[in-house]
Amino acid sequence: MRAMVSGLRKRVALRRKLQILRSLTKTKSVKRTSIVVDALPHIYMLKLKLEEVHREYSHLMAIKTDYINLIKHLQVREEVKVEKIEKGFHVRVKCEKAKATLVSVLEVFEEMGLNVVQARVSCNNNFSMEAIAVVADHQNQEKLDVIVVTQTILRATKINQDGKETHE
Repeated sequence: MRAMVSGLRKRVALRRKLQILRSLTKTKSVKRTSIVVDALPHIYMLKLKLEEVHREYSHLMAIKTDYINLIKHLQVREEVKVEKIEKGFHVRVKCEKAKATLVSVLEVFEEMGLNVVQARVSCNNNFSMEAIAVVADHQNQEKLDVIVVTQTILRATKINQDGKETHE
């Protein structure tokens, strides 16, 4: 009795699957072999569509990667802003994060005779620093102006990022 019920269940399940296959392929045939034969081109077309979707997805992912790289490149512009204040300079530096950028900038300050009295530094995604540097030697004050300080800091950040000095 169980064998008969089990066989009946299998036949019902097979008919249900064939009916689904018939409706998906929109075939009028009722024979099993005809339904399967009609389903083969349908399966092949679905496979071709899937491959096309996969190619399109790969293409879009490549575009996304290029776009993200472009945005990162644009965001990491090197920027040095120096403003003259009463006894020294207000300096803002933003550039690509490198191993010893802070050290390079501080060494430049020391070489120019500037003492940092206040600073804020961030090295999360890229390097940024805001500092107030005052002139230590008042005789040296006439030699330093905004352009000299800016160019010297730019040169220090370029040397640090490239490993060698770059001339523009």
